[in-house]
Amino acid sequence: MLEMWRDPGTPADDYYQVRPECTDVPQSKFRIKAGKTLSARKWNAAFSTEGYLDIGKTLSRIHRGGIHPSIRGEVWEFLLGCYDPKSTYDERQQIRQRRRVKYELLKEECKKMFPLIGSGRFVTAPIISENGEPTQDPIVLQQINLDGSQTGQPNGNGPMDKKEIEWKLTLHQIGLDVVRTDRTLVFYEKQENLSKLWDILAVYSWFDLDVGYCQGMSDLCSPMIMLLEDEADAFWCFERLMRRLNSVEKDILLMVSLLCTDSSVGVESQLINLASVTQVVDPKLHQHLETLGGGDYLFAFRMLMVLFRREFSFGDSLYLWEMMWALEYDPDLFTVYEDSDSSGEKSEESKAKAKSRRQCGKYERENMRNGGAAPLPISVFLVASVLKEKSTKLLTEAQGLDDVVKILNDITGNLDAKKACAGAMKLHKKYLKKAKYAGQSTKVQPM
Repeated sequence: MLEMWRDPGTPADDYYQVRPECTDVPQSKFRIKAGKTLSARKWNAAFSTEGYLDIGKTLSRIHRGGIHPSIRGEVWEFLLGCYDPKSTYDERQQIRQRRRVKYELLKEECKKMFPLIGSGRFVTAPIISENGEPTQDPIVLQQINLDGSQTGQPNGNGPMDKKEIEWKLTLHQIGLDVVRTDRTLVFYEKQENLSKLWDILAVYSWFDLDVGYCQGMSDLCSPMIMLLEDEADAFWCFERLMRRLNSVEKDILLMVSLLCTDSSVGVESQLINLASVTQVVDPKLHQHLETLGGGDYLFAFRMLMVLFRREFSFGDSLYLWEMMWALEYDPDLFTVYEDSDSSGEKSEESKAKAKSRRQCGKYERENMRNGGAAPLPISVFLVASVLKEKSTKLLTEAQGLDDVVKILNDITGNLDAKKACAGAMKLHKKYLKKAKYAGQSTKVQPM
């Protein structure tokens, strides 16, 4: 009888419309449910008169039913550490304005080097050779001189340094990835949205020269420009996501360019951690994968690289991300990022502040109870839980790595984000218990 009256929820796909001709796109399982999903009304009610956010109550609501698409962008800014929940409306507005000015300065700096930045256009072919000489590729010439002017030509203010050459060599690769990113969505039928994505990624690759640009970043950045109307706000939200991934998926992204070099050894730590977790929670499967030549777990590369964007529908991947971030939420996130921007010196306020467990995500609380030493990201346990769920099929049907990849590809569109997170949490507890018992916790690779 209860089943008859249970609210099935409202589909969220209307917020991320798919192009009519794309008929093979999986539908989202995420449903907007009254009383469970964090609504605009509940979100606004979580703030005090001055603007202080009750983050504990907010995390609890997100755990129960995700975030309503209409407020997703502004909630993500808190989950990713753009703002401190203990800040006021006025303080956040000041920070927002300061960041917008900083982004415009960064964008202007890039525009001086390559005037196509901010023009509403972008390139998909190399604009310079490896020695810095402009190319005469007809595709490039057409793209940068679309209006008959020469405004898109690389600057001619003398020889470029190595940093500028390396940056310009990535611009066409960003363009190629942009046109392939979320191409099933109506949102990207507009040239201005494609250009905005290219601009943000181009500016970021100059802003963070240590990483530059790697394939997969367009998948991570795309939701930001859909959820946050202001380009600068989207940029800083993406920048915070990249900081979050600094020692986890950001390392995985770097494997694209470092996989064949000596320096890739440290970069592979997260895949080694995945192997370590699987060895503890499902030793038979781990042994089978090693026998097949998959002991390096490179078959899981894509899942970690773009945070399951390919395994879930667009709407469900966003739901999964916010569930992960809410579970891992650390109230010190904003202060840690701000301190790192201030020459790494901790503020007196952050030194004196004790972390409240109520303000932490459920996964973070679990790590705190276990000492909090070098905790593994929940994404590792998400992949491990997928492997665990497919364990029987992998053991009986996988005769080679091609079979492993095929079996894992079959999960695309068939995963439930909430169940996946619950499975990851369950596996995390199991791992901590078994690893502690076996004395293996010290073998986890350092972040």
